[in-house]
Amino acid sequence: MDFTFTEEQLAAAEAARGVFAGVAPDAVPSPALTTGAVAEGFDRELWDRLAGADLLSLLVGEEYGGAALDAIALCLVLRESAKVLARVPLLEHSAALAAVQKYGTAKLRDRLAARAGRGELVLTVAASGRTGHDPAELAVTARRDGDTWVLDGVQTAVPWAFDAGLVVVPARTDADRSVLALVAPGGGGGASGVPAGVTVAEQVSTSGERLGELRLESARVAGRDVVVADGAWEWLRELLVTGTCALALGLGERVLRMTAEYAGKREQFGHPIATFQAVAVQAADRYIDLRAMEATLWQAAWRIASGAAGALPAAGDVAVAKIWAADGVRRVVQTAQHLHGGFGADTEYVLHRYHAWAKQIELALGGAGAHEEALGDLLAAHPLG
Repeated sequence: MDFTFTEEQLAAAEAARGVFAGVAPDAVPSPALTTGAVAEGFDRELWDRLAGADLLSLLVGEEYGGAALDAIALCLVLRESAKVLARVPLLEHSAALAAVQKYGTAKLRDRLAARAGRGELVLTVAASGRTGHDPAELAVTARRDGDTWVLDGVQTAVPWAFDAGLVVVPARTDADRSVLALVAPGGGGGASGVPAGVTVAEQVSTSGERLGELRLESARVAGRDVVVADGAWEWLRELLVTGTCALALGLGERVLRMTAEYAGKREQFGHPIATFQAVAVQAADRYIDLRAMEATLWQAAWRIASGAAGALPAAGDVAVAKIWAADGVRRVVQTAQHLHGGFGADTEYVLHRYHAWAKQIELALGGAGAHEEALGDLLAAHPLG
């Protein structure tokens, strides 16, 4: 593959850097870790700036006012957002909108794409399943009843569930097919009211952000709001995971830069600690982690963007990216806390927020061991020789 970015992709990254330049991560402490409070909503002002810079419609077709770019461009923007811990549903919204663009009917695209691309309608995705460890598409059942679909089940840890106008909910039919149902959870901007049988209970993430447990009890969704195309959920899931890897990379890069700046100023025995071999070796190891995270991320994003066929399905590249991102971001923040000494344990110091977000990303990606097992199964099913 060619790792060279196009002019359009680089322009999206540059626009993102401009929008995020004024965001100060240390201005918002991790509420659940300091005061016990829960963060309320997302940064609406930042959301409006993203919309104004056309960064909410990157993957939307030009006919709906979008840039018609790809997963690589989205990951470049997500990478920049993670460096400042931007509190916006950029990943979930963009991925859900991209799935509607790619797999939804023309009528569904006409109703949602332009509004969502302008940020007027906020989308999110329920991707954690019932427990966070089981397949999300098996947590909810869907059956057809005339012109509507009836949904039953539970999706846990839905990000931005109290802010979104629509939640994209994967569900399984009696025919063992996955569908995507667009459910109004009660957030702003929904096209219709909250359906009967839909309730959202508050949960709190490791990073102190507000999540929602979405319960569906014979909830009816209009047929026009259900995507039944084969492969839609699998594609959306892989895009979400790859985007999460981009967040891990951006966060890790910012943390390593913070660590280098601190180590260059902090002195022991009359010398900056950055000159000590033990410190330099640890920092170098984390730099290698980040470069591996970056290479595997762009490989996965390229496979999703291009649909290029290979010896392994795209799920193989996504699994490799997850392995490096989940382990790599944890090692980067742990080394940063160690090299920061006492500051690394201070909950009022900005590094603590990065550690909390890194742990949330690691939990969202899942343990590297499970991904290694999945990769092994793929290799067994698709021998490379």
